[in-house]
Amino acid sequence: MAIRFQCDADTAVVQTGKGRVRGYIRNGIFTFKGIPYAKARRFHAPEPSEPWEGVFEASSFGFVCPLLTNDRPTGELMVPHRFWPMDEDCLNLNIWTPGTDGEKRPVLVWLHGGGFEAGSAIEHLAYEGENMSRLGDTVVVSVNHRLNILGYFDLSDYGPEYANSGNAGGDDIIAALRWVRENIAVFGGDPERVTVFGQSGGGTKVTALLQSPAADGLYNRGVVMSGVIGPLLADCRGSGRFLAEALMAELGIPETGPAGVRALERTDYRLLAKAYLKVKPELLSQGKNVGCTPFPNAFYLGDPAVCGFRKETQHIPLLIGSVFGEFSSFAAPSAPGDESARRAFVAEAAGEEGLQVLEPLFREAYPLRQLSDLMKLDFMFRGPEIPYIQKRSALNKATWAYLFNMDQPVNGGSAPWHCVDVPYFFHNLDLVDFPHGPQSDPGLSERVQELCFRSLMAFAATGNPENELVPVWPCCTPEEEHTLLIDALPQVRTNFDHALIAQQERYMGPAFRRMMDAMQGKVQH
Repeated sequence: MAIRFQCDADTAVVQTGKGRVRGYIRNGIFTFKGIPYAKARRFHAPEPSEPWEGVFEASSFGFVCPLLTNDRPTGELMVPHRFWPMDEDCLNLNIWTPGTDGEKRPVLVWLHGGGFEAGSAIEHLAYEGENMSRLGDTVVVSVNHRLNILGYFDLSDYGPEYANSGNAGGDDIIAALRWVRENIAVFGGDPERVTVFGQSGGGTKVTALLQSPAADGLYNRGVVMSGVIGPLLADCRGSGRFLAEALMAELGIPETGPAGVRALERTDYRLLAKAYLKVKPELLSQGKNVGCTPFPNAFYLGDPAVCGFRKETQHIPLLIGSVFGEFSSFAAPSAPGDESARRAFVAEAAGEEGLQVLEPLFREAYPLRQLSDLMKLDFMFRGPEIPYIQKRSALNKATWAYLFNMDQPVNGGSAPWHCVDVPYFFHNLDLVDFPHGPQSDPGLSERVQELCFRSLMAFAATGNPENELVPVWPCCTPEEEHTLLIDALPQVRTNFDHALIAQQERYMGPAFRRMMDAMQGKVQH
């Protein structure tokens, strides 16, 4: 019988390369929290953490990276959060493992969402790794790293010590993967079977790792969940000098050049963040680099949609997917009741010509959905995802696609939204309130959870997501995207929505942008 809980001087003690750490056992899973994997000075590359004497107490989560704003909690029913103390000393990770026993289990390293600007390894309740570790016999790791201008602020014009400050957060992730490579065996994990997986900004971080030479050899496969985002998280362009000079001026720093940057290093973070938020709009209007996303250089070769995939990573298997509604599900207004009213509802947004073009394409792609769901259909993620999969699959026979399409019983029924799939893949439906299936089929959510979970576990173990619940799931090719639709009747369909998405932005773009503007502040990622 699994140990329900145990914590004492001799339980869950592991010798790492820097010293011993002590966690605890809960529901049969060894749990370690807040382990430092590196240290870093502001704007500088991470460095190895110092060894410690005695035993590091790993029973509490570590600090998370400071945010630019103090967001007001909202939308918690749909995306429940955990809020935690913030500090720049945030380079730490958490581990869940079935045993520190020398076994070689698959390792899954979670990269959190929130773009490159916000979020944390423990931000969502569904990020807990216990269930995944126990039910999948895997080692789960979640990583905190630097964000916003702490992690993505190009200062390379000011000297070699800042050569990759524009990707310091990415360097943190690479340092964490290096720590995993060196230490995960003593936690029962296989350093030769490491899967990096992430959702939203976390998925984009996976794609960034593929373009980062220093990460080569530190992971073996990747999962990109709602992470091919296109312009929303586009790479920074141009020198960060203009941002640095604007911050120095706003903060009244008399020094310029490297001395001014060193003054920025010493500035209280809250003052730095306040100054950044003040100068950012003007710099944006001028097309200047304002940081907070990766910066192409010798350390990060840039978005593969722009510059192509590096040949060194073309062999890495990828599982790539998104959600039917994404942000649209938060923003779209409620549809009228009868069919004629719903058609008029869509025509108002898409125009009569748009309705005539989109309706047959939508009904072919989603025959079980009402036409009014066209208002919630995402193309902001799905649009760039299609060519990404085409280009990636041209390199290998190891690219798979999915789309999460299961409605949720919120507000009378809602198309699936951004982040809704996270608890399904983590096997953490018990930690969130919303997904308990329709009254007509209360076991549906659990069946879908099992499908998501087993597909992810198969991929982490073998590099192929096929499993007993989805025994036939072909990999993609440039001509054929074989997409697993995850819903009440899961099936693999080929190029099922390509024609629809190609027309979606043309006719729905203006209405979509109005919805996004109206949504600001109504839900947290």
